[in-house]
Formats: sequence, structure tokens, C-alpha cells
Amino acid sequence: MQFVVMVFVVMITALIVSARRRSDDREEPDDYARVKAEVLRLRERVRTLERIVTDPDNRLSRDIGDL
Repeated sequence: MQFVVMVFVVMITALIVSARRRSDDREEPDDYARVKAEVLRLRERVRTLERIVTDPDNRLSRDIGDL
């Protein structure tokens, strides 16, 4: 009977340790700062592209001609 209880305790302990490891993995990844910087850079590019696409043709043509 004691053997069964000991096996049960070991199994429960292993499950708890495994669950904690998985919850730690869900936190911030190591490359979070790099990914965040990339997202911010891409947002800025999208803003620029939206400005170009929504700009009236006359102004865009004039700006291209000025270059």
C-alpha cells in the first residue's frame, strides 16, 4: 500500500513540475525585443504606404517630379 501512495505522490509531483515549465514557456520569448522592433518598423512602413496610396494623384505626381 505504501508503494502505491509513493508512486502516486511521484506522479503528482512530476505533473506539477511539468505544468510549471509549460507556464514559464508561455511568457515572453527570448527574441521578444527583436520581434517588437520589427513590428514597429513594419507599422511605420504601412503608414507610409497608406499615405502614398491615399494621396491625390496630382500631389503624388508633383512629388515624384520634384525628386
